[in-house]
Amino acid sequence: MSRKPKLYYFDGRGKMESIRWLLAAAGVEFEEEFLETREQYEKLLQGGSLLFQQVPMVEIDGMKMVQTRAILSYIAAKYNLYGKDLKKRALIDMYVGGTDDLMGFILMFPFLSAEDKEKQRAFIVQKATSRYFPVYEKVLKDHGQDFLVGNSFSWADVHLLEAILMVEEKKSDVLSGFPQLQAFKARISNIPTIKKFLEPGSQRKPVPDDKYVETVRRVLRMYYDLKAN
Repeated sequence: MSRKPKLYYFDGRGKMESIRWLLAAAGVEFEEEFLETREQYEKLLQGGSLLFQQVPMVEIDGMKMVQTRAILSYIAAKYNLYGKDLKKRALIDMYVGGTDDLMGFILMFPFLSAEDKEKQRAFIVQKATSRYFPVYEKVLKDHGQDFLVGNSFSWADVHLLEAILMVEEKKSDVLSGFPQLQAFKARISNIPTIKKFLEPGSQRKPVPDDKYVETVRRVLRMYYDLKAN
């Protein structure tokens, strides 16, 4: 029996959350080791586990994988969430890349000052509703299928749902002008593995709080102030 994947990161969302989402969507159980001290992080560094001296790091299939995109691509391919041919994979890559850009605006939000958070909140909503969500709305409307690519559940669907929920945390009615995305959200949220991950008590992480921010700053020695876009 193969070992469960083991995730090394903080007890919070960050770059690891999309990996948790994808494993959960695939129905794969995983273990986590949370970094709470600088010493834990330095032990991983000294042991050669962090190829580029960064987390996330995932132990899977005898590998110690780093680089978020590489980890996600491997999981998607391993669990048949990466399309059935090269063209479908290319579409999935494009959609995931776009969603990644949107999520990148949210990633550093918890580390901003109160004033910069308000500016960034408006920026996130503006970008979501003018640049990113219209693309997916049109894709779904044009092909009339349940999923983004090839009428099959894929990594692109998982990533988009994660992003939608993150933006809704900034503005609850952000999908009001996107009926296709409203229906998409309902469909994907009811896929059994996703529904389970969305229930209380799962390994999905909550909105980052001050404790998470302080832990990340302490472990990574982030003492500078981050500015909004």
